[in-house]
Amino acid sequence: MDLQRARMLYRAISRNQRLSMQRHPLMSQNKAMKVFIYIFMGFWAVYLMFFGVGFAFMFDDTNYESFDWINGGMLFFLIIDFFLRFAMQETPAQEIKPYKLHPIPQNFLLNVFLVRMALRGDNLFWFFFHVPFALFAVCKFYGFGGFCGYLFGWWLMYVLNGYWYLIWRTKIQRSILYLLIPVAVYAALVCFGIVVKECHQWLFDATLHLGRGFCTGNVLSYLLPLLLSVLLFFLNRRMQRKCVYDEIAQVERVQKVRSTEMSWLNRFGVIGEYMKLEIKSTLRNKIIRTQFIMGIAYMLLLCSLFAFTDVYDDQPFMKTFLCVYCFACLGTMTLTNIMAAEGNYIDFLMSRKESVLSLLKAKYYFNCLMLLIPFLFTLLPILEGKALFVEALACAFFTMGCIFPFLFTLAIYNNTTINLNAKLTKGAGGRNTKTQILFSFVALFAPMIIMYALIVFFNTIAASWMMFGLGLAGTLFSPLWLRTIYRRFMLRRYTNMEGFRNSKQ
Repeated sequence: MDLQRARMLYRAISRNQRLSMQRHPLMSQNKAMKVFIYIFMGFWAVYLMFFGVGFAFMFDDTNYESFDWINGGMLFFLIIDFFLRFAMQETPAQEIKPYKLHPIPQNFLLNVFLVRMALRGDNLFWFFFHVPFALFAVCKFYGFGGFCGYLFGWWLMYVLNGYWYLIWRTKIQRSILYLLIPVAVYAALVCFGIVVKECHQWLFDATLHLGRGFCTGNVLSYLLPLLLSVLLFFLNRRMQRKCVYDEIAQVERVQKVRSTEMSWLNRFGVIGEYMKLEIKSTLRNKIIRTQFIMGIAYMLLLCSLFAFTDVYDDQPFMKTFLCVYCFACLGTMTLTNIMAAEGNYIDFLMSRKESVLSLLKAKYYFNCLMLLIPFLFTLLPILEGKALFVEALACAFFTMGCIFPFLFTLAIYNNTTINLNAKLTKGAGGRNTKTQILFSFVALFAPMIIMYALIVFFNTIAASWMMFGLGLAGTLFSPLWLRTIYRRFMLRRYTNMEGFRNSKQ
């Protein structure tokens, strides 16, 4: 392929990718969701800029400069960036399908998408933190040249992190167990970087000198991430080449799955059967499984941030936010689309008397059991002495008895089916209505405001026991409000069934 033709094709593919983002159902078909995305991104951009300026002056009284501390903590930035990429970044094998109809060499297509991945705006999002930080912390020592070198070096690290992420994202599509490998690697690095002093100093010094090399324009400092990125580039191209056919033909590797009857649920009758359905849906369906994994990742990230850093120690409001959010985020992510998965087989559910009521009860019991996961995660800040056991207990019961009933109300109004085999980033999650967005906001922020107000007017222990009492009351009355939701759902059943049928893909 001659150079001029390659350049023309690169521009065409780049233009198509930009148009694809603009015409994505998440952006084009739902103006409310589009506004929400821009507000959310703007909020985090302002938040990162605020932190960038704050960190520039935070370490003035220490033995190291501010940029040394940020460079020394490079690993934590890369870990957060790695897990955030699961929300939006896709593999080239997923995006290459439309172009296979044209006589374009496959290697060229893969090269274009991998290069475009390095040039994505995602790799620059953290610059909302690094630019204001470098203006105040780096420029006064190294001038404008050091400022540019610092930003260029960090950009290379994020590109390297993107290619590293792509390897494991490709593997995870084959088996979710591959997620354990990067999690174990990062957990080991964080553990040795915090607990073992010798390793902590070595890791801190290594990234510190690498970051200083960025500021001073040391060529070797740039060559290290650049060469590693080139190596991962070719490794990714080889892996993606093997995945293209499977992605086009939608061939899934047949895995030997041990048949699990979950006989311990048989004693609960019909509700037990629906609980089996919930468990199997979470394990097998891509949309539900991805939401579940993202919720757990967010919970672990927030609990680790709360337990092992001092960022929010002097901010009672943020401590309350983290404590409540850890329990509410998983349920909010999964219950916002309640009944949307069942829309695929809604006719079978409506053929039996009160099967929907049994389904709602099973969903409630399943989500209550899942609260054990954030409860175990919150033991980290409890053991570190940064939270009280009664606070975690109060948040768990308040989520169970107040937040869940609120989210279950969406079962009355949701009438859009989601494709269980689609990817979360392929438009399957792009049908969120204004009602769902509003309910998500209220479910996440209203409990935080209530608990914080109680703490201000009373104290932490009294507020926790009050929230525990409210949650316990809502839990005990669950048969009553579940039946109320069921009756209201049945009043709208024909409208909802028509919406479920029309939205099937």
